[in-house]
Amino acid sequence: MRNHIVISEFILLRLSADPQIQALLFALFFVIYILTLMGNLMLLLVIRVDCQLHNPMYFFLGQLSFLDLCHSSVTVPKLLENLLSEKKTISVEGCMAQVFFVFATGGTESCLLAVMAYDCYGAISSPLLYGQMMNRKLCMGLVWGSRGLAFMDALINILVALNLDFCEAQDIHHFNCELPSLYPLSCSDASASFTALLCSSLLHFFGNFLLIFFSYVCIFFTILSISSTKGRSKAFSTCSSHLTAVSFFYGSGLLRYLMPNSGSTQEFIFSLQYSVITPMLNPLIYSLKNKEVKAAVRKMLRKCF
Repeated sequence: MRNHIVISEFILLRLSADPQIQALLFALFFVIYILTLMGNLMLLLVIRVDCQLHNPMYFFLGQLSFLDLCHSSVTVPKLLENLLSEKKTISVEGCMAQVFFVFATGGTESCLLAVMAYDCYGAISSPLLYGQMMNRKLCMGLVWGSRGLAFMDALINILVALNLDFCEAQDIHHFNCELPSLYPLSCSDASASFTALLCSSLLHFFGNFLLIFFSYVCIFFTILSISSTKGRSKAFSTCSSHLTAVSFFYGSGLLRYLMPNSGSTQEFIFSLQYSVITPMLNPLIYSLKNKEVKAAVRKMLRKCF
């Protein structure tokens, strides 16, 4: 058998060969990242300081904002660095670390969106018992359970992926490190890692998606049972922001992982949307569609200025 030269770093996708376009892309993604940080930090601060937002729904929203900060910070800083540097490289160890944290933050967000769907159902179906049903102990348990499941999922996938050998091929046809992008570069059998990824996708992400789907089926029938039009409208507005966030997250994330790894433009756009754009949009979705959040933001701005 011929000897293999084990590589120590990967070369990430060059978004453009034109320096001027690279500078424009850097400015664009830098602005998006700053807006992501500002929007999510402001939402966290508003939820923290406004007593009217101290309920389970906004507690989970604060956790979602924290996750969006983490998820965006895993990928965007390296993307910005590569847009400025000549060598678009990342070490094998750094790449695996990025894969782990993408899994951990994305998996936690998937679980949290399922928890928030159940929370919406509780708020609509049993408004009088909502405070007792979604008590602080249960909320904390659901959040830590989401983190624990996502961490275990990420750990299993990364431990299996560490057995992959990377030899001659170095070019990743993507702007960051994700497991599907690494399989074509492996000179060893990637079937075990692919099977682990497939199983975790089916059990974790599709499992959470089914929980969200059934929660919304129950919400739909609950809204239909409300006699007044005003009551139906209020019930629908309670969950409209969450439904929009779910559509963005699952619409782009699932399409990215279901598509074959080809380095196509569609694959790049879907990945960019769920890892860069969605964390920026979530604070806007929840603030623009929520009267209580808008009122709290105005109150805080009046105090500051």
